[in-house]
Amino acid sequence: MLTESMEDYLEMIYRLVKEKGYVRAVDLSEALQFQASSITKMIQKLDEFGFIKYEKYRNIALTPKGEEYGSFLMWRDSTLKTFLHLLNAQSGIDEQVEGIEHYITPKTMELINNLITYFESNPKLLQSFHALQQNQVNEKEDGLEQLRAWEFRHIMED
Repeated sequence: MLTESMEDYLEMIYRLVKEKGYVRAVDLSEALQFQASSITKMIQKLDEFGFIKYEKYRNIALTPKGEEYGSFLMWRDSTLKTFLHLLNAQSGIDEQVEGIEHYITPKTMELINNLITYFESNPKLLQSFHALQQNQVNEKEDGLEQLRAWEFRHIMED
């Protein structure tokens, strides 16, 4: 099973391969801003699990399994960002997606994608939803200052 960190690495490897056509450990280190030693340990794990092919001092290559998972991870990230934008999330979208993406199932991702498609093909319903949001009083935040997400949201708005 992939850990959150492994997913993040695999997603970035996939992104870099799609963007540049190849990826080296140094590219991954720059993109993720991690030490080379951490990068090496993780790419060795991903190689052991069959997601990439790694040989020291060579480019990192995605295996078919790595390609499939990387594609899903990138799609999941993009879809969640689209979803939060569609809902008019005001701040911290990247950070919120990072918090959500590792705990959501592929089936739920399909449901979210269907909802995005539905709203995008029915713009009047999306406008109606946005109007509902504007008229809504948010009483649920009262007394929840101890929640990490509440604190994060209010720090981002300041």
